[in-house]
Amino acid sequence: MTGVSVTVGGIAALVAAGAFLMLVVVLAIPILRLRATVDAATRAISDVADRTSPLIGSVNTTVDNVNTALNQVQTSLDGVNLQLERMDNITGHAQSVTANIANLTSVITAATSNPLVKVAAFGYGVRRAAAKRRAQDEERELRDTLKQQRQQRRGQRQSIGSPK
Repeated sequence: MTGVSVTVGGIAALVAAGAFLMLVVVLAIPILRLRATVDAATRAISDVADRTSPLIGSVNTTVDNVNTALNQVQTSLDGVNLQLERMDNITGHAQSVTANIANLTSVITAATSNPLVKVAAFGYGVRRAAAKRRAQDEERELRDTLKQQRQQRRGQRQSIGSPK
């Protein structure tokens, strides 16, 4: 053999090149499989994007409808608040009227109660005096009756005891 000499460094380089080639082949298989997985994930993402686009459109429409409804509710609440302010005003006026009526009732009561008390007291006095007078009349009649009965008994005793 002529002329080819292989050194230990050359053999080491050939072994390293073979190992590197083996490493590339071993890693190429999972990378090729990973490519299929990435393609499947890409298709799934594309499908999800295709399916979610109409959903997002529906969600946007729903949000717009909710915003419209909320605006209508806000308008209604503004109307209710306005009516409540009016009711507060009416309630304040009613309270004022009630206070005025209470004051007027107090004045009328004070003006009419004093004469009514006097009339009631006079009526009570008249009834009491009449009752006393009746009691005195009845007592006088009873005394007279008792006096007459005593006199009759004395007269009867005297007529029994006296000779005729």
